[in-house]
Amino acid sequence: MRYFLIDRVTELLPGERARGLKNITLSDEVLHDHFPDHPIMPGALVVESAAQLGGFLLEMTVNKPGAPQLRAVLVQIDQAKFYGPAGPGDCLEVTATLDALRETAATVSADVRAGERRVARADLTFVLRPVDSERVHEQRRYLYRLWTRDLQPPIVIP
Repeated sequence: MRYFLIDRVTELLPGERARGLKNITLSDEVLHDHFPDHPIMPGALVVESAAQLGGFLLEMTVNKPGAPQLRAVLVQIDQAKFYGPAGPGDCLEVTATLDALRETAATVSADVRAGERRVARADLTFVLRPVDSERVHEQRRYLYRLWTRDLQPPIVIP
């Protein structure tokens, strides 16, 4: 994954919702070209931040220690709507709420805000698939440990 678009998870209720933060800074490489003299976070990356948090929520809901790991793969975006731009200095507050969970798929609703200002919303559909790659699993465990290092009480990353 080239873009890590969640900096910290602030709440996790497996099977229900997750909340996280993405701080937008001028050091975000994409802002150098989007747009010169008027940097804004591309809408696709705003939705991707929600998808990353939604995938985290699903994986923390369905995966158990010692069991084969399933990975959430985004397959559909519905009802995406953008309400205004976000740029350097904004802290995006992302909420992913589990709407439906089946054996091999799930839907998550996402809401993204910068303070009181709504930036975007979308309905996201994921499939849950086994991935036969220890590198993928180790990368996810590493990333999830970073995202949740300040979460209280501490959580177990399967």
